[in-house]
Formats: sequence, structure tokens, C-alpha cells
Amino acid sequence: MSVDTTGEPSSTAAHRKPPAPRQQYITWIALAMMTTSSVASLRSAPSMAVYGLACVFLYLVPALVFLLPTALVSAELASGWAGGVYRWVGEGISDKAGFLAVWCQFAMTIFYYPTLLAYVASTFAYVVNPQLASSGPYTAIVIVTLFWAGVFVSSRGMKAVAGLSSAGLVLGTLIPGVLLIVMGVVFLGQGNPSAAPMEFSALLPAWTGVASLVLIVNNFLSYSGMEMNAVHVSSLRKPASEFPRAMFVAMGLVLGIFILPAIAISWVVPAESLSLTAGVMQAFDTFFAHFGFGWATPILALMLIAASLGGMLTWLAGPSKGLLMIGRQDGFLPPILQRLNVHGVQQNILVAQGAVTTVIALLYAFIPEVSSAYWILSVITTQVYLVVYVLMFVAAMRLRRQQPDHPRGYRAPALFVLCWVGLVASVAAFCIGFVPPSQFGGGSVLVYVLIVGGGFGIVGLGVPLLILALRKPSWKQELVVDPVKEA
Repeated sequence: MSVDTTGEPSSTAAHRKPPAPRQQYITWIALAMMTTSSVASLRSAPSMAVYGLACVFLYLVPALVFLLPTALVSAELASGWAGGVYRWVGEGISDKAGFLAVWCQFAMTIFYYPTLLAYVASTFAYVVNPQLASSGPYTAIVIVTLFWAGVFVSSRGMKAVAGLSSAGLVLGTLIPGVLLIVMGVVFLGQGNPSAAPMEFSALLPAWTGVASLVLIVNNFLSYSGMEMNAVHVSSLRKPASEFPRAMFVAMGLVLGIFILPAIAISWVVPAESLSLTAGVMQAFDTFFAHFGFGWATPILALMLIAASLGGMLTWLAGPSKGLLMIGRQDGFLPPILQRLNVHGVQQNILVAQGAVTTVIALLYAFIPEVSSAYWILSVITTQVYLVVYVLMFVAAMRLRRQQPDHPRGYRAPALFVLCWVGLVASVAAFCIGFVPPSQFGGGSVLVYVLIVGGGFGIVGLGVPLLILALRKPSWKQELVVDPVKEA
């Protein structure tokens, strides 16, 4: 019997199993930072700055009743069932419910990108002409142009833009956020009056009926995405203790990024003149003019734009890729939407998404107030995405009852309490979303309800139900990916 170079018989060497790959762990601090970077943004700060100090209350409430339950419940699901929300809801409820969940996760981006690009348009206006920030036609043109440019880039792969998004937290969030806070503190320290009340009583929002609570709905969407980070729970050395610690730290950082810049904006921009799309730049413009740094306004605008576009390009193909995989494996999508281009990208899905986004962008051209269109689309986005969370909470309770012994790397404490709190909060936020906010009280309530309800009904429910009704066995096929094309 021959002997190999290690001195063992060759037959033994040939049958030795290769060493198992070592588990790659991440620290709970790293997970906290990853969660913060994927959730926190300055884009929603103007919508809360109109409430001044009361934004503290309006951010804390959804954090406790939505952010915390979502983080802990999704951690248990991710540690027991790989595959994301489709697998969780599919196992806990049904495959059709799982498809509805993953569809809504994808469909919410149809409304999300117009609001994101409206923010980009208003920000870019401060580079060329600040008066354009309130122009509907200008905003619509920017949305359509940038989105189709994003589709073009995404259809050829994402490697060219991956680096841009990785720096987004520092470039477009942390640096501008810290600048806003520092300049705001110095501004008040110089004895300048605040544009918003600073009394202790201002911490609670004035009650003017149900309409005064509507802006809380937008904060639910601000906290969305925690379920995506839960997939990393198995990469922690001690998930049971480290994951809650990471989530509480991330929640503190996210709240700081959301609340402090919003308060700083309220100090210099009066609520009645604050734009929901251009509010961040309004504050920077005022601060820089006060301190004699007017030349820095375009620079900050470009930083915010670069970070936003990087995030858009990175996420543009992500949800559609997940929809493609489910559509092929389980036959939920017609063949024309399952086709890949020469780069291995689901271009037809991106084009279909772009066509709908173009139609939505026209709202900015026909609705007189850009802020009104921005708010309406933000609410529709939230309404569609809340369906995902309602299904997720229901599935989590059913799985704990039906599969109590299924291996889980992490078990959420008081899971049923967390699920019921999150479920009730999600349903309440969904219902409140149909109430026009107080600052848009001059418009028609019926028109507002029809737009929000119609957008949700058509995209969030109508399309997936139609697909399920038309579904054919021949739609199911293997998901074959050409590694050469993807490279």
C-alpha cells in the first residue's frame, strides 16, 4: 500500500473528510452598527421637525411598540428558518401568504423610490436653484430620469456602485447629522431664538384629534428593515444575550440620529414654512448663511445626494431578486417576468417597476404641493409594508405553537406579548394612515382616502391576487444562475 506525503496510507488520505469550515462570528457591536446603517437616515427628519420637541415622543412610541417587537421576533424566526419573510410566513401560515408578504416587501419599493428621489430632487435644487425645491414638474422629471438611470445601471450589475452605498452612513447621515446638531447648539448658545417652543410642555404633541397622530405612521416605515438584519443572529457567539444587547444599542443610535437632527431643524426653520422634502437643506442653508459658510451648502447637498443614490442603486435589484427566486421556484410569476438578461439580472421586473414608478412620479407634477405628494406616497409605502409585519407576527405565534421544538438559535422573551403588541400597533398604524394629517387639512379627505386606498389596494393586494388567480403550473422552473454572467 502506497503512502502519501503525510505518512498515512493513501487509501486513508483519500477518504479523509476535509476540515469543517470555521464558524465566522461577528461582535454584537458590529451587528448594532450594521443595523444602524441600514435603518437610520436624515430623510424623515423634516416630517418630525414640524412637531419640535414633541418629535421625541413621536419617535419613542413607535420604537417601543413596533421597532422592539419587530427586532426580537424576527431574530427568532431568522435563527430557526432561513429564507427570509417568505419562508417564515410560508411555514407559519401558507405559501400564498408567503408570496403576499414577499410581494408587499417588493411592492413597497415602488412607492419608496419616488419619495427617496423627491428628497434627492429637492436637495439638488439647492445646488442649482433653491426655488425648484417646491416645483412639481421639476421633481417629477428628476424622479423619472434618475430612476431609469438606476434601472440601466442595475441591469448591468451592481459592482460599480456597491462601494458608494457602504460609505452612505458616514457621508450622508453621520457627518450631516452631527453638523446640524453642533450648529444648532452653537446657534442657540449665541442667544438666537428658537423657531420652535422649547418649554418642557412642548415634549407632548398638542392633541387636535386623530389627525394629529398621523405622522407617527411615517415613523413605522422609518424603523422598517430590522427583519433583514435578524438573519445575522446565528453569527453571534451568544445570540440569547448578545442580540438583544445589539438591538438596544442600535435602537439608541437610531433614535439619536432621528431625533437630534429633527430638533436642530426645528430651531431654525418655522413649522409653517418647512418642506417635507427639502427641510434638511432648508436648515443647512439657514445655518450656513448665519455662520458665513454659504459656500458649503452645495457641498452638503452633493453629500446627501451621493448617499441617497448609492442606497437606491444598491437596493434597486435586491427585493426584485428575491421576488424572482420565489417566482421561479414556486411559479408565482409569469415567464416574461422571470427572464434574465445577459448579465444575469431580472431586467423585465426592473422595467415593469420603472413603468409604474414613472406613473407615480406624475403625482408630483399634478399635485400643487410637493410636500403633499411626498406625504401621500410615504403613507402608501407604509400601508403596503405593514402587511409584511402583520403576516410576520401572526406566523411567529403560529410557529411557536405548532413547532415548539423546532431548533432555534434564539428565542424571543414573551414572544406572544411582543407579537400582539406589534400586531396591534401595525393594524392601528394602518388604519390611521387613511386619516389626512393636520397640516394637509385644506385638501379633500375623500380624495386623500381614495389615493391612499387605491394605491394600496391596486399594488399591495390587487396585483398579487391577480397573479395567484392566473398562476399556471408551467410557470414553475429552476432558478439557474450563470456565474460568468453575474461576474
